[in-house]
Amino acid sequence: MTKQEQLNELNDLMLKCSNCVLHKTCKQVVPGEGSADAEIMFIGEGPGQKEDELGRPFVGAAGKFLEEMLATIKLKRDQVYIANIVKCRPPQNRDPLPEETAACWPWLLEQIKIIQPKLIVTLGRHSMERFLPSMKISKVHGKAMRREIEGIGRQVFYTLYHPAAALYNGSMREVLIKDFRCIPKIIEKIKSEEK
Repeated sequence: MTKQEQLNELNDLMLKCSNCVLHKTCKQVVPGEGSADAEIMFIGEGPGQKEDELGRPFVGAAGKFLEEMLATIKLKRDQVYIANIVKCRPPQNRDPLPEETAACWPWLLEQIKIIQPKLIVTLGRHSMERFLPSMKISKVHGKAMRREIEGIGRQVFYTLYHPAAALYNGSMREVLIKDFRCIPKIIEKIKSEEK
């Protein structure tokens, strides 16, 4: 079975998920999208209103900004994989509760295992905390770190501010773009270490 077939099968299972209360209030499950062979996996917090309507991650204003940033490093959406910590929209876009992120964790873990990205880019504080607990985003944004994650093994993580934050704060936009432009160098370094 190809990676894409495995992902499709996993997505079909996710669409039927009722492991937490979020499935009762969302319009649809938003598993994730992109290349099953992606070297880079972007992981945000959870679907917003537009994502909930369309069933696709990062399709609102933050998604457009993410696409703009991808273009600056000569990548398109379909060359990376984009997912979220929780797969259903929390009501009124509130922060996901710990039990909701815990319920979705096995799904995300399985996505990572199938894709086997060289780099996981966390978008925002909630995503970062899931993989790098007790760290402050203001201290670790723009830094690549290798961590052992149970169920995954050793993985390289790169923390960015959430694209939505940059939409409301001009100075953060510049920081995010600057951090984003380092991604190709990080991938290069990971590949050279694998040789």
